[in-house]
Amino acid sequence: MNAPLVLDRPAKEPEDSVKRRQIVEGARVVFKALGFDAASMGEIARAAGVSKGTLYVYFKDKDELFQAIVEKECVFQAEGVFEFDVANPDIAGTLTRMGIAFVQILCAPERQSAARAVIAIADRKPDAGRTFYETGPAVGIAKLRAYLEAQVAAGRLMIADCEIAAAQFIESCHATLYKPVLFNFAPPPSPERIEHVVTIAVRTFMAAYEKK
Repeated sequence: MNAPLVLDRPAKEPEDSVKRRQIVEGARVVFKALGFDAASMGEIARAAGVSKGTLYVYFKDKDELFQAIVEKECVFQAEGVFEFDVANPDIAGTLTRMGIAFVQILCAPERQSAARAVIAIADRKPDAGRTFYETGPAVGIAKLRAYLEAQVAAGRLMIADCEIAAAQFIESCHATLYKPVLFNFAPPPSPERIEHVVTIAVRTFMAAYEKK
């Protein structure tokens, strides 16, 4: 008789990881509702559904917990957006796809609370600002820079400073779109508006750097 078929199943996520995520999500709710200064570890424990003692097992203080939220937000924003196929000769198409995906994530309403909180406390807690920048914008710039350098090496682009070109392109993709949302002045832009702005950014970039 044949042995019964045994299907491979994914390993159960470690309890520590599950509990940590539960705490981070609870903290996100509290920070969004009360702000960093007014939030307390007790409020965070209640929102996360854990005891205060359990909370301190995972995070030594409110600062460390906030840092974890900021880092998670930035990593989420970068996932998949800044991955490039350097062998693809369609630079305009690649930049268009990247720009649209990035702006859609950047302008999502649920992504604004972390950025606003970092801005509010950056003067007093520069480590939060440093984490936000190093795990977010700096990662995107570095990955796009590497892609552009590969295109220069392949003879498709002529760029003297790929880091500056990468940063300027990213900024131009969300021109008129991100800051109104960040400062709660306007709702998220429509897909049509995002495509319009990114298309102009790509056209301008290619006009400046495409090797004729």
